[in-house]
Amino acid sequence: VQLQASGGGLVQAGGSLRLSCAASGSIFSINDMGWYRRVPGKQRELVAVIFSGGRTNYADSVKGRFTISRDNAENTVYLQMDSLKPEDTAVYYCRAHGRESLYGTNRDYWGQGTQVTVSS
Repeated sequence: VQLQASGGGLVQAGGSLRLSCAASGSIFSINDMGWYRRVPGKQRELVAVIFSGGRTNYADSVKGRFTISRDNAENTVYLQMDSLKPEDTAVYYCRAHGRESLYGTNRDYWGQGTQVTVSS
């Protein structure tokens, strides 16, 4: 399974960006999909996750500003980021938890990361 993330860029504070992450390759099933971010010198942190049934969880710092969604038919997860703040600047990574075959093992797959920079 390969994950391809896109949509990062430079935006002014208060602006919006939409990240996309498409899974491809040998996919039997995907359970939850999520977005994480990392700032240099800090650990990677969860931003948002969406489960196969549609339930979502968000980091407190992004609640009310970010919205995660997914297209199960296209194995794609999105992150709509509104009211962006300079502290949202980070490399954003997508993750999918799933397996490649009926008898395969569920595991995490990670995308390559996309830079989001919010200027003040």
